[in-house]
Amino acid sequence: MTKQAYDLIGDIHGQAAELEALLKKLGYRRAANSYRHENRKVIFVGDFVDRGPHQRRVIDLVRSMIKSGDALAVMGNHEYNAIAYHTTRAGGGFLRERSTKNTNQHQAFLEEYEGDPSAWADVIDWFKSLPLWLDLEGIRIIHACWEKASIDRVLEFQNGSNLLGEKLLHASGDPTTWQYKAVDTLLKGKEIRLPNGGYFHDKDGNKRNYIRVRWWDKANTYRETYMGPESARAHIPDDPIFGDQMIEYGHTEKPVFLGHYWLEGVPEPLAANIACLDYSVAKFGGKLVAYRWDGEAILNAAKFVSLKRKD
Repeated sequence: MTKQAYDLIGDIHGQAAELEALLKKLGYRRAANSYRHENRKVIFVGDFVDRGPHQRRVIDLVRSMIKSGDALAVMGNHEYNAIAYHTTRAGGGFLRERSTKNTNQHQAFLEEYEGDPSAWADVIDWFKSLPLWLDLEGIRIIHACWEKASIDRVLEFQNGSNLLGEKLLHASGDPTTWQYKAVDTLLKGKEIRLPNGGYFHDKDGNKRNYIRVRWWDKANTYRETYMGPESARAHIPDDPIFGDQMIEYGHTEKPVFLGHYWLEGVPEPLAANIACLDYSVAKFGGKLVAYRWDGEAILNAAKFVSLKRKD
């Protein structure tokens, strides 16, 4: 039996025009409120919201494609953040603090649903329906990091479910719990603290003491292991790493597709069986990127398809 062919699409962040243009470039055609291909389906790696100008339009299209059977999707950290921003904490407040920083990051999404609280609540419920990962025949999809130990623990805690259940959601809002660490790693990636009080400023100008790391790849210094926009690399100390930043993902494992990391340059596999599809479409000069998967175990740089953002 032939494996289902998939087109995997990276972080969209409200860039609806680029999404529709990329779908057309991939050979999908409009069908009612969806896009359809005669023998392929889309898998979205999450992060539909925040930053971009047409988040509601993106959500409506993705939901329609999933409902019609033309797509699958996993949750990104921005969908998780939206759920947590909306969810009250036992004892008061919200699972995601409504600080100035968090509200500013989420403001564009809030404005698109302003005056329509029922539609906003409906979208939050839909976000909760997105799995944290997909483990399909021949292929895996997760937003940031395939850490088997965290995946196994979540499955055990939830009786085999890969969804963000209510108990997991509330436990993951408490930084002292293993659930917090597990969900944070799966949706945001593995992080390590910079040495000697080091820090850098992220793409939003926020001061960061931790860096996301190349969790599959043995690097010797903090600068080498850093995973994120290239423009920040020079600000990461080139000191030797102390401790283990790796998560084992063997070369014979199924290909795994990620988003999240704000890469730049020409899309290419991170390893023979690992690909990131986030090439920073949320910023000027960025690209929306897809990979056309046809069952191969070894990923091929020629199968990336990209579309530059329409600034």
